[in-house]
Amino acid sequence: MRFTSEQRLDEGVLEREFALGEIPGILWTPGSASAPAPLILLGHPGGLHKMYPRLVARARHSAAEGYAAATIELPGSGDRPRSAAAEEARADLRRALEAGEPVDDEIIDRLVLPLVDKAVPEWRAALDALLSLPEIGGPVGYAGGVISIGVRLAVVEPRISAAVLFAGSFVPRTMFEEARQVTIPLQVLLQWDDEWNDRQMSLDLFDAFGTKEKTLHANMGGHTGVPQFEGDDGNRFFARHLK
Repeated sequence: MRFTSEQRLDEGVLEREFALGEIPGILWTPGSASAPAPLILLGHPGGLHKMYPRLVARARHSAAEGYAAATIELPGSGDRPRSAAAEEARADLRRALEAGEPVDDEIIDRLVLPLVDKAVPEWRAALDALLSLPEIGGPVGYAGGVISIGVRLAVVEPRISAAVLFAGSFVPRTMFEEARQVTIPLQVLLQWDDEWNDRQMSLDLFDAFGTKEKTLHANMGGHTGVPQFEGDDGNRFFARHLK
């Protein structure tokens, strides 16, 4: 991990951009931490520059409660090299949605499964690097989307103790079997009128999660309409499981 820039935000939060090989990322640490801070990994749908305002707001919210927060760019997003196969699948998905047609499982598989297969090892490598820093300690939480990435991480990464998952993306059918293997506490956010999400599939996925502690928060509104109070609820959720 190589830090490339740093700045202090208004609340004293230290924001540092870093590179993990060719993967860009951002780390936020609380300004007044007296001990290694618990860590929350911030998932997102890709495009760090585009997503930055929402990510930094979430990170500041977490830092106010004493958590460090970090994120990395997804494969094929931002300035990272594009995948021709992923771009073709994304175009097919867009055409189906614009035509009001059902989205074929084959399109979802082509778009999501290769992304999960590549992104999850990168998240785990980032976690290795982050936990080696003296200011970062366990336990670790994951918050955000793409939800299939969060599901896979919850299954394969034992250092993640709890997760807040955002149900805002299409889910391959094969991920349901992985969902049954999830045992960590979960809180799932669902926007009821999300234009980029199959509501019934999200409900079915929630039902499939194998954990004994899972909570569904469903709010009216579209993809970007998550109420601000969900940030407080997420912090309370992590306070129960990361401290």
